[in-house]
Amino acid sequence: MSHRAPVTSTLAAMVVIAALSGQRAGTQGGSPSVSSLPNPFKDVENYLQLPSGRKLGAIVGIRFDRDDASVWIADRCGANTCVGSTLEPILKFDASGKLVKGFGAGMLVFPHGLFVDKQGDLWVTDTGGQGTDKLGHQVFKFNTDGKLLMTLGKPGVAGEAPDTFNQPSDVVIASNGDIFVADGHGGNTNHRVVKFSKNGTFVKAWGKKGSGPGEFDTLHAMVIDSRDRIYVADRGNKRIQIFDTDGKFLAEWKQFGDPDGLFIDKDGMLYASGTSEAGPDGVSIGSVKDGKVTAFIPKGEGVIETVAVNAKGVMYTVAGVSGSRPGTPPLRIFARK
Repeated sequence: MSHRAPVTSTLAAMVVIAALSGQRAGTQGGSPSVSSLPNPFKDVENYLQLPSGRKLGAIVGIRFDRDDASVWIADRCGANTCVGSTLEPILKFDASGKLVKGFGAGMLVFPHGLFVDKQGDLWVTDTGGQGTDKLGHQVFKFNTDGKLLMTLGKPGVAGEAPDTFNQPSDVVIASNGDIFVADGHGGNTNHRVVKFSKNGTFVKAWGKKGSGPGEFDTLHAMVIDSRDRIYVADRGNKRIQIFDTDGKFLAEWKQFGDPDGLFIDKDGMLYASGTSEAGPDGVSIGSVKDGKVTAFIPKGEGVIETVAVNAKGVMYTVAGVSGSRPGTPPLRIFARK
């Protein structure tokens, strides 16, 4: 879900890379304009194959299966909401682009975040709303066959208690199985990160509305790195905040502008889709070791909501979740040159 103006133009991609130093950081001093940097990616054909009559709508989550080739997608049921739909919002495509599996019909209203844990299980957030009080404001865990393994939150109930959410945007799982939920999507929702044990027991929550360290304004996405550091796309404050698993504030990165989606690849590169502070919107690429941006992909048109990159360097991006233009592929796919 986006608070931006509706997007009906073609899809485009953006990726931003940064480094974690463990201290607060601002824009990299003396960095060249991102628009002058080389572009190491090229567009490739969108090869996803759908059954006759099935279309993709607002895609709000993309993650790779444990084989790093199959792709899981969270789709808002061929539109920008699943209210009243009998379509399956969670879809799996194999390496050839063939749709091989789908599930979740009738369970989600407004899917937003998607995560695949090290066991291959899927975690999906449902922000809710959409004129219904029967579903939404929940986090679901599924196995790869679509069997429901865990549910957090109460269906259709918006709240800030240990057992309720108010429009959860994303979820990540730490190496020990602890669960972290980005709870809130801006406006009159929550502005916190909620931690649960691996069995779903509430542990703690941190954050409130604001712009200081550990405060948030639209927690739009999260990722977690190999050292269990949690990166939050604090979109309303135009920054990324980084925490340890106890909620200790480690750093903020304002040089990445207005982040929409986050992803960390196998080499520890952080991809943050959103508006670039250093120049025009696009895909900035750099090292997590030093935060230096070394490459750039112009975004073209549209607002990017999510991004994912597999071990072979194939990048999936999605834009325009406010609506889909008929005949326009909802994905843009890149490969390294």
